[in-house]
Amino acid sequence: METEYFTLNPVQEVEQHAPQTTIDLTAHQIWQDCLSIIQGKVSNLNYKTWFEPIIPLKFEQNRFYLQVPSSFFFEWIEEHFYALINDTLSRAAGAEISAQYIISPDEDSSGADTYKQPTLVPVPQTQVEDFSTTTFSSTGVRSFAPKPPIDSGLKPKYTFDQYVTGESNQFANAAALAVANNPGGTSFNPLVVYGGVGLGKTHLIQAIGNQVLQSKKQVRVLYLSSERFTVDFVDAIQKNNISEFSSFYGNVDLLIVDDIQFFTGKEKTQDYFFHIFNALHQQGKQIVLSSDRSPKELKGLNDRLISRFQWGLTTDIQPPDLETRIAILKKKCQAEHVDIPHDILEFIASNVTTNIRELEGCLISLAARASLEQRKIDIELAKDVIRSVIGEFRTHITIEDIQRLVSQQFGIPEDLLRGKTRKQEVVNPRQIAMYLAKELTNSSLKTIGLHFGGRDHSTVIHAYQTVEDNMKMNPKERQVVLSLKGKLESRL
Repeated sequence: METEYFTLNPVQEVEQHAPQTTIDLTAHQIWQDCLSIIQGKVSNLNYKTWFEPIIPLKFEQNRFYLQVPSSFFFEWIEEHFYALINDTLSRAAGAEISAQYIISPDEDSSGADTYKQPTLVPVPQTQVEDFSTTTFSSTGVRSFAPKPPIDSGLKPKYTFDQYVTGESNQFANAAALAVANNPGGTSFNPLVVYGGVGLGKTHLIQAIGNQVLQSKKQVRVLYLSSERFTVDFVDAIQKNNISEFSSFYGNVDLLIVDDIQFFTGKEKTQDYFFHIFNALHQQGKQIVLSSDRSPKELKGLNDRLISRFQWGLTTDIQPPDLETRIAILKKKCQAEHVDIPHDILEFIASNVTTNIRELEGCLISLAARASLEQRKIDIELAKDVIRSVIGEFRTHITIEDIQRLVSQQFGIPEDLLRGKTRKQEVVNPRQIAMYLAKELTNSSLKTIGLHFGGRDHSTVIHAYQTVEDNMKMNPKERQVVLSLKGKLESRL
């Protein structure tokens, strides 16, 4: 059974109070004997990291009291060295002994202002807050006490004001705002945002951090990628700084980790992050994560970590529709102080359909080319830019074109085509639209599915096959589909 933070079986419980002012000499000798045995059973790195920092305090009534640097440190040794420590203690003492752990009252201050990745701003030691001093308001929502500032890793440009919302990201944006307005105080903990590359996940999760910092100046917000976390973790092990590392992360109020898919296959990093997650979550700290797919689809991520990620809210971001893409381009024009005609923006938005990063890249390249080459911004220049950014240019039919025409043909609102309803009067037109998308666009099955309510590729395949079968059996449906296809192709 999994041992929860500060909660053990009835025989063993963690005490959190001041350590003894003197060390029991008997306890000290027994522990030295234990260390002699343990040193021969674990690697030198594990010995220095996990056993040298332990201080024996006293031995009474078959209970052996050990002081450890932090609650995180306790969780780690409890999971990885529980049997080794208890068996060795019993062997050294000649009787069955149960280890009891006392968390040092300097848990957070011991390393919170010394760990250097990310760099901390130097502050007086007296300002470091212990977990036990975290206060709560009368409503039960966490009240953040002053703590030493840290380098948040956030980019100031990523704000909610600069984030363009549409049907594809409306729910994710609302959830992010709720978390930003009440970090740790909603049921969205953790908040997991997932979606394809270049859809604005990083912008949204950093916007949470920037808004929290703006409204709560003393809150410790940390943004980093999962790859950076892994590098820092390995570095901490190599430099024997694991206690400082864990203390640093244990003292964060809002932890934002980008691209958690890169945790897959890294078992030790996952183990460590699991304990940091537990420590923060059980202290009411907010955790925000992003991924390129839903956590349950991340192969190589252990089940208990996936379970933790599903404790809160998981929400996706889909590719933006045409109107949202145009709005994104207009917002970018404002930010870059460039003036580009609406018809050019619409042309770009119609041809760069799945990736906001590429969409904005086209706009920047267009403005730069026009300025450097002293050319007029027109369709021909826009075509050249699109070729250079996305590798090719083609006058092509978009999924939005298909959705718009099918909507008109059947008299059904476009949002129903993209929605989840299973009503027959919507299902058949939606399947026809998927069929045409596969026939007339170069979009992947996954991309087509995302444009139709986030459906997976197997649903698209089923829709395609269904329409093909219906066209063979039903001349009327065949005529409708071919007519729609002809209208779309005539626009090329």
